[in-house]
Amino acid sequence: MTETTPEVQQAPEPLVADIEQQLSALFRRARSASMMMARRVHPDMDAAGYALISQVEFMGGAGAGVRASEVAQSLGLDKSTVSRGITQLEGLGLLERIGDPDDGRARLLKLTDVGAERFNALRAQRQLEFRAIFNGWNPEDLSDLGRLLGRLNGDLT
Repeated sequence: MTETTPEVQQAPEPLVADIEQQLSALFRRARSASMMMARRVHPDMDAAGYALISQVEFMGGAGAGVRASEVAQSLGLDKSTVSRGITQLEGLGLLERIGDPDDGRARLLKLTDVGAERFNALRAQRQLEFRAIFNGWNPEDLSDLGRLLGRLNGDLT
């Protein structure tokens, strides 16, 4: 008796092309939205800075702080790139370095009070906008969208 392996099914080409086109449109909108959101937090901040403070806030949670190396790894960026962004955000008064309570030699990143206030106000506004967009969607579609985006993000890493 011979053992057979299941055949990997290929996605139909037109479906892949349509998904690629829709993702390209979504990514363009996301880049534009990131730039607009960055400017709403601070007029001199760029989209990369917005990604940095978003990640610091997400990973640092409740003001505990997060290591720059962890932020770099989660964003898939070089440490030197993150370091330049941190320096810019510190200069804008949005981010600060604090001592690590677990390691006196290490420094953690956290949003300043001003940075947290501006970022949280923007996040609240953005959530209102998403609620308005998704208001007409049924809960099953929203659940599917969240699940499938999570799967896509997992596969892309």
